Amino acid sequence: MNTMAKSTGASTGASAAESAGPPTPAATSSPAGSPHQDASRISPGAIEKIAFVAGDSPEASKSLARLSRIYGNHPPDEADVIVALGGDGLMLQTLHRFMNGKGASKPIYGMHRGTVGFLMNEFREAGLIERLRAAEISIVHPLEMTATDRAGEVHVARAINEVHLLRRSYQAAKLSIHVDGTERLKELIADGVLLATPAGSTAYNLSANGPILPLNATLMALTPISAFRPRRWRGALLPDRVKVTVEVLEAAKRPVSAVADHTQVDDVARVDIAMDHGIDLLMMHDPGHSLDERILREQFGY
Repeated sequence: MNTMAKSTGASTGASAAESAGPPTPAATSSPAGSPHQDASRISPGAIEKIAFVAGDSPEASKSLARLSRIYGNHPPDEADVIVALGGDGLMLQTLHRFMNGKGASKPIYGMHRGTVGFLMNEFREAGLIERLRAAEISIVHPLEMTATDRAGEVHVARAINEVHLLRRSYQAAKLSIHVDGTERLKELIADGVLLATPAGSTAYNLSANGPILPLNATLMALTPISAFRPRRWRGALLPDRVKVTVEVLEAAKRPVSAVADHTQVDDVARVDIAMDHGIDLLMMHDPGHSLDERILREQFGY
């Protein structure tokens, strides 16, 4: 069957990625084997122009107006850094929006003006330039999902948190799982399955009883969602260089959707997932509150 490639936008309402390259941090890549975190800071002189983006809440809109008056609001392609005002949903949308096709993306610093703020810094109007210059940089890589639907059409999207497959009817999904071409699980009967990055391991993955991964772990979490058979399979930790393929068995009888963050593809027959190490996403956090530190603290919370 002939297939037609289709690139699907990775976030709802996000515009195309900006063409201008990001400012160069003190270091934008980590040593081989630990690519996810770099505690270096942006050179103090590199932070001069800020572009603000905000969520839809009244609180975020008011903060946008006030901060724009204080610091100015530059076009994103001219800015040294993007400051996102909202919650984790806005942070993910902003990371997708400014994701470059190759290399390091523009650094993004979030301030909490939304509902959930795990990825965000505390909101304060004063001293923003100083906070940006002192911020620690976490580097994460997205997953690339290539989903083939039952009609043979191919959809490509990226995910920062996870890619998940989920049943679309009263029938449980029936899936087979391959890792680098080798069948590892012949048949999984469940509501679905997900593959999470370390950055996304505290999101849907944790709710599905998956493990929390340190940000610098070169691993991905493969986690079943409400597994029925095999009952005792709790998932797997996989090297982040492998390709995971999930085939949907009895796809017409047991329809399944595949979701990469905000992008959903219905009636899939096969989904290939791999981490894209060619893209560096740069998130900025205040010293002592890095994403790595937040993930570590989450493991001791209750």
